[in-house]
Amino acid sequence: MGDWSEYKKRVKESNPEIGKDIDEVEEISVIVGAIIQQRHNLELSQRDLAKLCGIPQSSVARIEAGKTVPNLSTLLKIFNQLGLSFSVKPIVTK
Repeated sequence: MGDWSEYKKRVKESNPEIGKDIDEVEEISVIVGAIIQQRHNLELSQRDLAKLCGIPQSSVARIEAGKTVPNLSTLLKIFNQLGLSFSVKPIVTK
C-alpha cells in the first residue's frame, strides 16, 4: 500500500468527481487547522472566540469539528479576530 498522495492520484484517475471532493476537504482542513492553531496560540477558548466574532460558541465548535463549513462572512469574522488573512491567487493549470 502506498502513501496518501499515491492513493489520491489513483482515486482521481478512476473517479475525478471524488478526487475533487478530496481536494475540497483537504483545503477546508487547512483553513480549519489554521483557525484552531491560532486560537490556541492566542489562548482563546471557543467561547472567547465566539464572543469576539458575535457568533454562537456552538458554531465555532461545529466548524472546528468539521461538522459544518462556514460561509465567507463567518470566516472573515473569525480570521479578523484571530489576526489571520486570506490569500487569493490564480489556479495554475497544466
